[in-house]
Amino acid sequence: MANVQSLSGGNLSIEQLRAAASRDPKGSIKEASKQFESLFMQEVMKSMRAATLSSGMLENSGTQLGTEMLDTQFASKMAGLPGGLSSSIEKQLARQLGIKDLTPERIAEGSRTTLAQALPHLANKGIPQHVQGFIQQHDAAARAASKATGIPASFMVAQAAHESGWGKREITAPDGSKSHNLFGIKATSAWKGKTVEVQTTEVIDGRAQKVTAKFRAYGSYEEAFQDYARLVSNNDRYAHVVAQARTGNASGFARGLQDAGYATDPAYADKIARAISTTQRVQRTLA
Repeated sequence: MANVQSLSGGNLSIEQLRAAASRDPKGSIKEASKQFESLFMQEVMKSMRAATLSSGMLENSGTQLGTEMLDTQFASKMAGLPGGLSSSIEKQLARQLGIKDLTPERIAEGSRTTLAQALPHLANKGIPQHVQGFIQQHDAAARAASKATGIPASFMVAQAAHESGWGKREITAPDGSKSHNLFGIKATSAWKGKTVEVQTTEVIDGRAQKVTAKFRAYGSYEEAFQDYARLVSNNDRYAHVVAQARTGNASGFARGLQDAGYATDPAYADKIARAISTTQRVQRTLA
């Protein structure tokens, strides 16, 4: 017999839902909205934990199971609170279904359609427009570089986002022209292309200091992603970083970059991991 999972952890049969819908149509929509909010919150928490750096101490399948159970319980308790996502879902369900046709089958059908329309907006709720715009702008270039290297597009976009302040701190020449260098890649003596010399902040002996450095300049953002992909893929220094990335290990990728000395910021790995989590949330709506 078909059923759905209730927030209390029990199963509600189609007959029970039909009876509930006939007694209280609006209540049925509210309950469905709570369940979808709970499921959505669980996915968000799962994504956040996937990008969180783990210590490796006292961690095993048992602790992971316990964490997942706590996340499920927390999401269930939070669902339906004032100002939450369920109120938005509830309104869209009501508009989609109308108040006269609230059989469980119609609720399920309408819910699928409504969620397909609503979740892209809800998934990005709370993410600033300039952040969403940056991810959308560079998604194609990152995916092209990903095909050549195996590094997830979300990892590269996230690192570019952090290095450039989501595009707000892009390296520019004295005349204001763009370098398209989103990754903060410096120009060594081996670099034969264009360069831009600017002042930047480096952590030296534990202290943040302003220094003048020369950076690579590109003709487009696509060139920047391609050059970054070549840099990390062809340098033994980043072999472990690429290996972690190809397995989808966000925390391993972030930690590897810091350990390999990509940046001097001691909190670099944590910042990259958070940027990856945000990027993946938005990219799921672009697929």
